[in-house]
Amino acid sequence: MEDKLDHLTYETIEICLLAGKIMLQSGAETSRVEDTMTRMASSLGIPRSHSYVTPTGIIFSTDGAEPAKLIRITERTTDLSKVAEVNNVSRALTSGAITMPEARLRLREIEQDKHTYPIWFQIVAAAIASGCFLIMFRGGWYDFIPAVLCGGLGLASVIYFHRIVAVKFFAEFSASFLLGLLAFIFVKIGIGYEVDKIIIGSVMPLVPGLLITNAVRDLMSGHLVSGISKGAEAFLTAFAIGTGIALVFILF
Repeated sequence: MEDKLDHLTYETIEICLLAGKIMLQSGAETSRVEDTMTRMASSLGIPRSHSYVTPTGIIFSTDGAEPAKLIRITERTTDLSKVAEVNNVSRALTSGAITMPEARLRLREIEQDKHTYPIWFQIVAAAIASGCFLIMFRGGWYDFIPAVLCGGLGLASVIYFHRIVAVKFFAEFSASFLLGLLAFIFVKIGIGYEVDKIIIGSVMPLVPGLLITNAVRDLMSGHLVSGISKGAEAFLTAFAIGTGIALVFILF
């Protein structure tokens, strides 16, 4: 009986950590991750659980004889559909609509799912968004196509450089430099007219908006370590983008 209880506790810890891992890797804020893990543990018979979540790791304890377990988060992206799917699993488990094995199976399916949208679709979306940002920032329609091309190249470059060198900030710096260089070339050959508007519109898909929002939300909810960490990451991303663009202006 005791072994059975220990096995159930172990399975509960594994499910809660898996749910938290998926959410944290997909861009969820710290408070949401902790709340989801606590609710799932409570619905599985562990009313007093403790979790400590940072952008790079999760520590989870059941307040019992089982030792606390730690998992490390190395990859982070933005996939809010996965966050929503894990939330749905959590609600279904809490309401009793699904059992623990069904929840575990569903979470593993969510973890193994690829990104909601293919890479080419993300690049096209970033390109169109860049053109729309150009218009929003009072740019002219004559710069719409250059902004679309620069925005698409920017995101494609980030993905490509990140695959070559596993340093996110280097990829963002290199992509920003290429993006700015292409904007200058467009203006130089007469395809574009306002280089500043083209650059402003096309860098917007690279701006860490969700990261900044989560950093503020974490700080306001008292998660100081996570909030400061995400704020520092957002600052470094903004610094890499700004440095790449500034280098283009210095050279040309």
